[in-house]
Parts: sequence; C-alpha cells; structure tokens
Amino acid sequence: MNDSEFHRLADLLILNIEQILDSFEGSTDIDYENHGGVMTLTFEDGSRIIINRQEPLHQIWLATKTGGYHFNYQDKRWSCDRSGEAFFTLFSEAFSLQSGEKIVFE
Repeated sequence: MNDSEFHRLADLLILNIEQILDSFEGSTDIDYENHGGVMTLTFEDGSRIIINRQEPLHQIWLATKTGGYHFNYQDKRWSCDRSGEAFFTLFSEAFSLQSGEKIVFE
C-alpha cells in the first residue's frame, strides 16, 4: 500500500465513525474532535478513545480505557495485528463499555 492509498482508507474509516456519531441517538453525551490525523472521543465520565494514524507504518492505532490496538489493512478491512479482530469489533466493544450504551459500528 502506498501513502495515498493509506490516507484514502484511513479517511474513509474516520468519515464512517463521524457519520455514525453524528446520528447517534443514545442518551450519553459524547464529544469528538478530529485534528491532524488524531480523532479523540470524550465520554461523560471523562474517559477517552483515541484513534491515531501511524502513516510510516500504514497502521491505525486505537487507544481505549481497556487497552491499545494496532490495525493493518488487509482483506478489505482494518484488522488487529495481534488478534486479527476487525477494527469495528474492538471499537464497538470499547465504545459500548465507555459510553454505557450498546452500539455496533460497521
């Protein structure tokens, strides 16, 4: 994968997350901001989820209350480099835990 392909795929991932957050109808207040390739979600309890692009490695990094994960793009999805789990599986679990509301991102 070259740099432009990485940026295109990373942009699509972040855009998908933003669209879901913008239409989120839960009762939990969640703020998010996206600056310089880093997306930060802040929950009512002050906890955060941080999604960061690692351009030199062509990875997406996810930092949550319960741990950190690194994702490579393969087989048309972002997959954890340790467990093989999909980005949205781990992100949905962390989001649900930190927000207190069940949500599934795809």
